[in-house]
Parts: sequence; C-alpha cells; structure tokens
Amino acid sequence: MKGLWTPAWMARHLLALVLTVGCLALGWWQYSRAADGNSISWGYMFQWPVFGGFVVFIWIREIQVARRKASGEPPIAVEEPPAAPSTPGSPVVPGRPVRVGARPAAPVEVADPELDAYNDYLAWLAANPGARPADYPGRIPQ
Repeated sequence: MKGLWTPAWMARHLLALVLTVGCLALGWWQYSRAADGNSISWGYMFQWPVFGGFVVFIWIREIQVARRKASGEPPIAVEEPPAAPSTPGSPVVPGRPVRVGARPAAPVEVADPELDAYNDYLAWLAANPGARPADYPGRIPQ
C-alpha cells in the first residue's frame, strides 16, 4: 500500500481527481445550456459523466494492477483456446494464427516485351519533360 503514496502516484491520483471533477463540471455546464434551449447539449450532458466514469474505471484498474505487482501475484492469466480438432468436417475453432513451413517462394518473373517497351516509353517521357508523345523515337505501346 505504501507504493500508492509515492510522488508519481500522488500525481496520478490528483490527475484522476481533476479529470473526474472536470468531466462532471462539464456535464453540469451542458445541463445548464440544455435548460436554456440548446437541444444538442442534452446529449453532451450525458456524455461528460460517462467520460468521468471511464477515468474512475481506469484509475481503479491501475491501482489494482499496481497492488498485484507489489504483492508478487502473477498477472491475470489468459486461458488458451482449446486445440482445434484435425478431423475433416469438424467445426473451426478460432485461435492463434500458426505459421506452417517456410516463407512462400518469390514469384518467378516472366519477361513481358510490352511491359518493357512501356516502361522504356515512360522513362523517356520522364527524361524529356517538354517532349510530346509523338516525339518518342521508339514504338509507342498500345
């Protein structure tokens, strides 16, 4: 329990308190605007306290994690899903992705003369920015 009163934790407690009170104050402010006739403020009036509740939830969660860590308890264990059966026709059970074997081989590149001619044409156009396509000395791919 002593670890929750360090300067770092005091700053966290203060931040959580300021954020929670600020969210509730903004909810009250939106209520006063909604009461004056601003209809969109009705939604914000409910939204700000939810934000404040989220701050309190995270604050309590962080305190629990710090207490567990200080007491030496192991972190909460996540249960592994059951192993997927390997029989055909059995239901698929989602689990962790598994890599099987090595990486797939790189695709074999096949020479394409039309693609080579078109790339040559594009390179010529890039090298000659003021030229027209009709000035190209080679064959224009179609």
